[in-house]
Amino acid sequence: MTVRSLIQAAITLAGSEAKLGDACGVSQSAIWKAKKAGRVSGELAVRIDRATDGAIPKHRLRPDLWEPPARGPAEAHGVAA
Repeated sequence: MTVRSLIQAAITLAGSEAKLGDACGVSQSAIWKAKKAGRVSGELAVRIDRATDGAIPKHRLRPDLWEPPARGPAEAHGVAA
């Protein structure tokens, strides 16, 4: 998924750009601009992660700043816990 599609998924989860903006403590236009640009600041990535309860994780929005969480040994080998 692209950053733009991840932002759109967060908007869908929140219900609207305005609602996501409210949940993130930014304006609706800030969300629209991020979606149009296809990129977010590190701070907005954290806010979207929190606003979506981790459904849209910060490491997917900004992989240059955060690595995905480490997987446990069972998960790494495809074994369900």
